[in-house]
Amino acid sequence: MLTEELLKLSDQHPIILFDGVCNMCDGFVQFVMKRDRASAFRFAPLQSEAGQALLEHFGLDGNALDTVVLIENGNFYTKSTAPLRTAKRIGGAWTLAYAFMILPKALRDWGYDFIAKNRYRWFGEKDSCMLPTPEVRARFLS
Repeated sequence: MLTEELLKLSDQHPIILFDGVCNMCDGFVQFVMKRDRASAFRFAPLQSEAGQALLEHFGLDGNALDTVVLIENGNFYTKSTAPLRTAKRIGGAWTLAYAFMILPKALRDWGYDFIAKNRYRWFGEKDSCMLPTPEVRARFLS
C-alpha cells in the first residue's frame, strides 16, 4: 500500500504501529483488538513495509522500535500519548485512562521510556513478528 493510501485509511481507521517481536507490544495489540468492538483500528509491525513507510513519512527513525505509534487522521502520536489516545478511542471505562493526559508529557514519557527500556527483559521477545489468525488478518496492513 502506498503511504498516501495508508494516511487516507487513518482518517477512518486509526493505525497502530508496534514492535512485532515484543511480547508486551503483542499483548497491547491483543488488548485493543478484544475491546475494539467496531473493529476500527488497523495494525502493522514497525518492522513491516507499511510500518517503515509510515515511519519514514513522518520522519521517525525506522530502527527505533521503542515506541508504539498511533496514526490517526493523518497525524502521529508516540510514547505515552499513543496508548492514552487509543484507550480514549476504545471507549467505555477505558476512556478514563485519558485523564492521565493532564500529567506533563515529560513525566508520562519518562514512565513510558522506563517500561519500554525493560520490556524485553520483563515480557520477553519473539523470534519473528506474530502471524495473525485468518479472522483478524484483515485488520493488519500488508
